Amino acid sequence: MKRINWVLLILVLVGFVIGRFIGTYFEGTFLNYGQSFGLSSPVVLDLGFIVLTFGLTIQITIASVIGVVIALAVYRFIR
Repeated sequence: MKRINWVLLILVLVGFVIGRFIGTYFEGTFLNYGQSFGLSSPVVLDLGFIVLTFGLTIQITIASVIGVVIALAVYRFIR
């Protein structure tokens, strides 16, 4: 079994977050163009004594892709 490279995973997630932040900062530009996919409404599981709600939506924009590319460049630089 391959070992997970945690630094790469964290950098990619940080790249998505920073890219999303940049995309919301430059509202109305081409950086916000993208695709959203996932569950449109959350799934609710009511067991009587506990209620569980599941939901996931992922939105990939051009800014988030740029953020991931920058994160990969940083990873290559520090490695």
